[in-house]
Order: sequence, then C-alpha cells, then structure tokens
Amino acid sequence: MQRIQPCWLNHPTLLSLGFLLQFCGSLARAEELFDVEAIRDPATLEVKVLSDWTVSAKEPGVKQKLLEITVCEWWPGQNVRLPVTLNAPANGDVVRNLVVANQGLGERPTLPAKGQLRLLKEYGIGVVLVGMGTIDMMKPVGELHLGMKRKLLETQNARYSVAWIWGMSQMRALTAAMTEPEVFQPQKVLTTGGSKRGVASTVAGIIDDRFTAIMPVVAPIAGNPGAPVFVEGTEPESILATNEAFLIRADPVHAKAFRDRSKRRGNHRVTLAEAVEAGWSEEDMRRMTDLVWDASRITNFLPDIKERGLVFFWNVGTNDSVSPDLKKAGLAYPDFPLCIIPGGQHGGPATAGFTKRVPILPEVEENFMSFALSHFENARSMPTAPRLNLENSESTVTVIATFPSETEPTKNEVYFSLNRSEPYTLDFEFDDWTSVTMEKTGTGRYEAKFSLPDGANARRIDVVTQHRHLENGLPITFSGPYSSIDLN
Repeated sequence: MQRIQPCWLNHPTLLSLGFLLQFCGSLARAEELFDVEAIRDPATLEVKVLSDWTVSAKEPGVKQKLLEITVCEWWPGQNVRLPVTLNAPANGDVVRNLVVANQGLGERPTLPAKGQLRLLKEYGIGVVLVGMGTIDMMKPVGELHLGMKRKLLETQNARYSVAWIWGMSQMRALTAAMTEPEVFQPQKVLTTGGSKRGVASTVAGIIDDRFTAIMPVVAPIAGNPGAPVFVEGTEPESILATNEAFLIRADPVHAKAFRDRSKRRGNHRVTLAEAVEAGWSEEDMRRMTDLVWDASRITNFLPDIKERGLVFFWNVGTNDSVSPDLKKAGLAYPDFPLCIIPGGQHGGPATAGFTKRVPILPEVEENFMSFALSHFENARSMPTAPRLNLENSESTVTVIATFPSETEPTKNEVYFSLNRSEPYTLDFEFDDWTSVTMEKTGTGRYEAKFSLPDGANARRIDVVTQHRHLENGLPITFSGPYSSIDLN
C-alpha cells in the first residue's frame, strides 16, 4: 500500500501562507502535514464492503452502503481504518450536492438524523457519515492514542495529533464517496460536526478544496481548545487552583464528570514528565501548544479560503472552553460569520450539570438547515454581522448594532455578563448572562440600554448580541462580534 506521507505544501492554495514554514527546533522546516494527492487517491483506501447498496428498512426513500476504509498509515505498520456509511436517494438520481458528517465507530449502516436526513429525503442531497471518536476509542482501542503520543514525543511532528487524524477522516470519507461515480458526482460539498467533529470539518475545509462549505459547532475560532497549554502540568497555577476549588464545592456527581472529562482530554496531550523525558525544552513545550492545533486554526487561513470561495458559519457558546477566546476573535475579525449562544456550553455528559448544550439547541439545528439550503439551493442569503458600538456612561451601558440597510432582523437581543471568570476554568463554563431587548431606532439600527446592578463591583462587562433573520421561510440566528468593556 502506498503510504500517505505528510505533505501540506503540495496544496497550491496554501503555498502563499508563508507563516506555515515558521517551524523551529527539532521540527524540520520542510515537514509537511497533508499530501492532498494521496488523500484523493482511491487506491490507498483499501475498501472493504461491509454491506452493499440496499434500501433502508426505516427510510425506504434512502439507499445505503457501508464501507471500511484506510484513512492513513499513521506510522509504519499502523493503519487507521474507519467505517463509512454512504447515504443516497433510493430513486437512482445522481447526487450533485453532498454533506460529509459523522457516525459512531460501530460497523453498521447509519442513517443521518434531523436536518441531514431531511436534506437527503426532501432535496436529494447525499450524506456521507464517517466513524469519528476519541483516539483512545479508535482501533486498536486503548492503544492508538498511546502510539500517537509516543510518535509526537519522539518527533514533535504535528502530524501525530488529533487535529491531523480527525481532518484526515473527513477528507478520506469524501474520497470513498467519489469511488461511486454512478451515485455521487458532487459539485458542492458541505462538512459539519461538533467538537472534535467540528475540528475535523475545519481542517477538511482548509486543506481540501473539494469542500465548498463548512459549519463547525463548538469548535475553536481563536485560542486553543480545552486547555491553555498542550503539556499537562504547565498550566497557570491560578487555573489549577480555581478548578480544584470548583470541584471541591461541586456536587460529587458533577465533579466526577469533570474529572473524567479531564482524563479523556489528557489522552490527547502529553504530561510534563513525558515531555521532559523526551528531551523537550521549555520552548518546545510552548511551541507545541499552538502547533498541534494550527491545522485547524481557521483565522490563519482566512485570506486564502475567502479567495477560494469556501463558505463558513460557526456556532459556538460563550461558556465553552473549546472556544475560549471569542473576545480576541471579535476584535480581530468583527465580520466573522457566527452564531454565539450566550451561556452556551460545550456539551458532554448530562451528569456534568450543563443546562445549555449548544450542539442540541433548536436554533443551531435551524442554522444548519438554513445554511445548507443557502449553499446548495440558494434558498436564502446569509446575513452580515452588524457593526457594534458600546458606550458606558454613569453606570449605563448603551449597545448599538448597525446593519446594512437590506438586513432587518426579526429579533434582536443584547446579552451581558459581569466580571467573567478566567477562560479554561470550570467557573467559566457556568457564568451567568442577562438579556435585554434591542429597539429599532432607524433603518438597520438597533439599540439597547441597561444599568449595571448596584453594588456589583463591576470591573468588566462582556457583551454578545444575538439576532434572528428570516428569509424565504428559513431562519438564521447569528451574532455580532463578541465585545467587552473594561470599567476600571
């Protein structure tokens, strides 16, 4: 089998991104992460048909085929193989539009759900689902993540990281679909997913120009997801102490859920002892914090992907440490297309005490449907983020949102939070937000005023606007840039 070697720079649309060559230390400058030609090569898939095309018993208008494919030979002798379910209209029509999303790691045909199923049944849009899970649950279970960490410690090569393999999974699933040209001849391809699947969608959209749209959910825009550092044991003491205090006072069931989550995240990182034993310097440790996520850092690639025409729309929560630096993103990219859920949390086990899990909110599901139909069917336009102006005078804050004249949202709200907790702390995931309705004060202009609570000792106020726009019966919930005011 041809080994899929790391080769980022072969992608012509990435050649202009000179900053990607700024690798230093023991990571060779010429190291390349993605070989697009090999990713698109069906000969390396080593396809095993687990179930040939058959009409779904649950959905007679849908036919399915289940495959197992080789995503890559991650290192010599270690193939990564995942299940892929191909879903297409049973009427035999050739599919021109395609959604690439995810299923579990089980080897059984999987139907899409909710909006994805509706797109398939009502609009003839194909849906390809690739098995996606945490690395410790991928074959060989309990071993693959250990091998990944060993290779990363040995080489400091970001190829041996979760962002790399997750992104590879989405791209190789598309390659598998295109081995069925009598069924799939895609002209537009949208990929979506939440959390790790959102990272996968981002990487695929950045690297592979076969993808024309991405809608990541609870995935990072700016900052590193889940932890401020890559090497466990080098976190700021303030974060460690705050989190331990949270766990001590938390409900024992909730505390256990967060400790278990920390262990799962640790499977994708290295410890200080491991890094020291591998000979990493302090500079190596600092560099790796960013390097392992650079392939999924969408803001590094904006000029290129905009020129290419990739369409994107992020859905995130304010209280999610996987999207920790919305303030930085709002300052640097005020027109970034996104929906921010005030108080929105990442998700995860119900035992963690989360009450506003972004991936399962109805407005996020509506956003997917409307975004997909905008892209595939030109059924509606995508609204432009408003320009925000924040003013503070005598303990009264005024927020003004200004839209292009043709944009008139049907609902406009301001949400604010006082003295937010430090990102990456568990308290950050439970910060409170208060809402105020914005009133129309002119064409495309909406305004809200609110007073700071007496005795609040307000040092900083964080502000998010949320708007709902309806066009051709298709709603979009979206936001202006995350903003804040320092009151000291």
